[in-house]
Amino acid sequence: MLAALASPVLFRGDARTAYRDPAAIYHEGTFHLFFTLVRAGDDGVPFLHLASSRSRDLVSWSEPRLLTPADRRLNYSSPGNVVRFGGEWVMCLQTYPRPKGEKYGDATSRLWIMRSPDLEAWGAPELLRVKGPDVPFESMGRMIDPFLHQDAADSGKWWCFYKQKGVSWSWSRDLREWVFAGSAEAGENVCVVRDGDEYTMFHSPRNGIGIKRSADLHQWRDCGLLTLGQSHWPWAAGRITAGFVLDARTIPGVAKWLMFFHGSAFPEEDPRGGFDNHASIGIAWSDDLAHWSWPEDHAEHRERP
Repeated sequence: MLAALASPVLFRGDARTAYRDPAAIYHEGTFHLFFTLVRAGDDGVPFLHLASSRSRDLVSWSEPRLLTPADRRLNYSSPGNVVRFGGEWVMCLQTYPRPKGEKYGDATSRLWIMRSPDLEAWGAPELLRVKGPDVPFESMGRMIDPFLHQDAADSGKWWCFYKQKGVSWSWSRDLREWVFAGSAEAGENVCVVRDGDEYTMFHSPRNGIGIKRSADLHQWRDCGLLTLGQSHWPWAAGRITAGFVLDARTIPGVAKWLMFFHGSAFPEEDPRGGFDNHASIGIAWSDDLAHWSWPEDHAEHRERP
């Protein structure tokens, strides 16, 4: 399956479109990819949407389907991941309000979940009160980029990691009532996977995909930075970011860890764009979460953090 990929780019942005913040799940022979789709409105001001696409081979993808409306007061976006909980699928995401044409989400950016019976029909977003049930919406503070992770030692305990004061985390047993548990220095778009006796965190500093590891989800040590093939990729020359890692080691035809990420052609401060446009979703893979390869000259271009 991976040998059939001719390019690391799965979805390519252009002057009016950006594909950002990918998250993937594999179910019954199909890859479901969720992401932020940014499109310019008729007035030239962008809308952020939660979107999805499907593939059975990682090569051919369905036309992106919008899952949320065009509404700059909300701008639902940045799906963290999709998990199975209580007999249904649960996806976490953010709102990213940008009033008056502001570039970044304002202080009312918050975390949400949506539920689905089939990965196709999704219910209304529900607020994640990750600071505790008694903290009002107005006092929660700006928070973005959620990610849900099941505790390896206690399967009934779920963690939510999110961007606030570096990376913060809270835990819950029902995905409704949460207990705040700590923070650490890290970038945005956190993704956590279990590998052997440790957890590995992927996060996004100013450029590249940072790696941290922990035995307990509380104390994290830095383990390097990935920039993949950025030096060879004009489509990602501005920034590599938002790495999401899927354990595909048991998927026939893959048998690797898969990383979905997005790259911007220009730095975010570049007047040509690179935030609301010219952002593309790429793919890479690894046997060990340390050495990474990709479709373009993957036999030669490898990176170890």
